[in-house]
Amino acid sequence: MKVFLTGASGYIGGTVAAKLLAAGHQITGLARDEERAELLRAREITPVIGTLDDFDVLDGSARAADAVIHAADSDNSSAARVLIDALRGSGKRYIQTSGATIVSDNAGGEGGGAVFTEDTPFDPLPEKAERVATDRMICDAASDGVHSVVICPSLVYGQGLGIRPHSPQIPTFIEVAKAAGVPRHIGRGENIWSHVHIEDCADAFLLALDRAPAGSFFFVEGGEASMIDTNRAVGRMLGLGDTTEVWPLADALRAWPPAMAHAMSSNVRVNADKARAMLGWTPTGPALFDDIEHGSYRVYR
Repeated sequence: MKVFLTGASGYIGGTVAAKLLAAGHQITGLARDEERAELLRAREITPVIGTLDDFDVLDGSARAADAVIHAADSDNSSAARVLIDALRGSGKRYIQTSGATIVSDNAGGEGGGAVFTEDTPFDPLPEKAERVATDRMICDAASDGVHSVVICPSLVYGQGLGIRPHSPQIPTFIEVAKAAGVPRHIGRGENIWSHVHIEDCADAFLLALDRAPAGSFFFVEGGEASMIDTNRAVGRMLGLGDTTEVWPLADALRAWPPAMAHAMSSNVRVNADKARAMLGWTPTGPALFDDIEHGSYRVYR
């Protein structure tokens, strides 16, 4: 199958690309410049130069492909609509990458929070409303001749298989702990995040490409952990012990982009039983704490 992939040089997209190639698919990947294009060529990905704002490039590349996977900016509703419009009436497969922060609750580090399935009704925070609307638009395109699917990962961790080795969250926690001499969590750190290993996440995309019904939406998670326990694992990896320190949200907002500070102090809890049942998806990657303490994150010590 010829697959057009946005985000091919990114963390999720790069790992999806590696898995697609291993399965025998051909990939055309969006590259913002010639430097990125050369990196893709080295990985046997055919580059097409452009950005998510180059609508003609997106349209032409989508039409020329057998399937499209949009693994770049999940909040770029315009790019998603261009890709969907290019496929209307074709019956081709389209996979949109979303993110589980759509169920964020701005808890400020307090614990609890509901566990969401795909059928749980919720009112998104205002800053997540556009992403939710985009996800719904993608699913609704199934009624207009697009075999559309949304994959919604939780916190993705582990060693990626593409150009970008890690997502920003855990390395940022490590950076904060090294700078302060103690791991820090926003507020009490009792808020809970679901999480999934990067290779398990990518496997869900390949299974969805093959098995997902048109118009379907899937959360992807392999477990969950509180932010205080996650940062304790960071501390153990760095040789700092289990002691952690409260980081006031106001301080985190000055140090981090507001979206990250609010997300990392929220409860983001989802259930992936639907992906397990309908796609036959079974996460097998290393557990989060093991990967932090003994696996791929030790390069940041």
